[in-house]
Amino acid sequence: MKKTTFTDTMIRKLKPEEIDYTRSEGNGFTIRILPSGVKTWLYLYTIDGKRRKMHLGHYPDITLEAARERFEIAKKKVKNDIDPLEEKEQEADARRKAPTVAELIKEYINKHAKPSKKSWQEDERILGKDALAVWGKRKAADIKKRDVVLLLESIIDRGSPGSANNNFKIIRKMFRFAVQRDIIAHSPCDGVVMPAPLNRGDRVLSESEIKTLWQNLETCHVSDEIRRAIRLILVTAQRPGEVIGMRVNEIDGRWWTIPPERSKNGKAHRIYLADKSLELIDDTKGKDFIFLCTKPRKKLVTGGTPPVEKEPHSMWRQATTKAVKRNLAFPVMVKGKPAFDKEGKPITENKLGVADFTPHDLRRTAATFMSQLGFMDEIIDAVLNHTKQGIIRTYNLNRYDKEKQMALESWERKLLSIVSDVANAGKIINFQGRSKTK
Repeated sequence: MKKTTFTDTMIRKLKPEEIDYTRSEGNGFTIRILPSGVKTWLYLYTIDGKRRKMHLGHYPDITLEAARERFEIAKKKVKNDIDPLEEKEQEADARRKAPTVAELIKEYINKHAKPSKKSWQEDERILGKDALAVWGKRKAADIKKRDVVLLLESIIDRGSPGSANNNFKIIRKMFRFAVQRDIIAHSPCDGVVMPAPLNRGDRVLSESEIKTLWQNLETCHVSDEIRRAIRLILVTAQRPGEVIGMRVNEIDGRWWTIPPERSKNGKAHRIYLADKSLELIDDTKGKDFIFLCTKPRKKLVTGGTPPVEKEPHSMWRQATTKAVKRNLAFPVMVKGKPAFDKEGKPITENKLGVADFTPHDLRRTAATFMSQLGFMDEIIDAVLNHTKQGIIRTYNLNRYDKEKQMALESWERKLLSIVSDVANAGKIINFQGRSKTK
């Protein structure tokens, strides 16, 4: 084997012969020329008594400079008793076994979300809609910061900034999980900022908006169950997901107890049910769920088996949110087909008649009105099931049942005066529910 110093001109002028041949620069840095004209960079070395041949790439795709750099890195490893070819083979094998994003989603849901989050199905839904659809077949380790940014921007471009934020929160959590389990070395979400401005959570409906919403719920495109659930959120000031999942066995007379496994803070929560609340709950005879859904659930992306078609279950926890969003921008139909404006955008109408809001804003609205009625923050926090802060959390174990009853009865009377034009907000309710005029 002839040894020489490689130059670009020399490598370019090497011609193919009837059989393959090699040229070496020394120390194992070699180029092989095949009869087909293909030129391949090689590193020939001996380690542990074994003769090894490592491919460094094809010329001219890999230039002389790039090939020499690869050779120097490999040679340094051999001097440190590391077999670069074996290392490369191990990396390739690990890469073949590395999980795809679809596999990572499944592992995240089963190993983290299900054991630790009541809302794990929402994580699964969010990941299944965008991340799985776009990245599912790609290796999790191949997802880069740019991929995350582009995915979030695509969600914003379709007019869903809130969804973009929710996607980012769950995707970031999933990749942190992957780092903790040594599935990937670094999270592609590091350095990525929240894609859309955060909602400050200060939306409170005015009296006129409450009245308009209450009336328009009768004519907008929602089922009776959704209509009653939305109103019950406003009347009880409870979380939409907790309301929509209400079960008959949680109700005892005028008290509804949300069990720890369904409450956000993991503690049982008692809510007084005033007359309007009981009316909205309606007949419970023969029921398990108050807001029953008979449609089969969609198949889980984690491979779970959905219930049989006729098995009763509660409505999806986001059902009220989806219904409100749809009716705030309901498609206008012309001759049975969606109408579009001159710019090709769908024409919509607001079936609810009030500015943009979410069902959770109804909970904030109720709390705000209770404050205006003179109830202290401590009582309102008890109604909302907010966790007590500081030392009072340890020493004050009062559940405030009587105060909660008074607050919810007073709020109901105020609400009914708003939606029915009856000016009776000047009356208060005592603990037994009897009215007393100031």
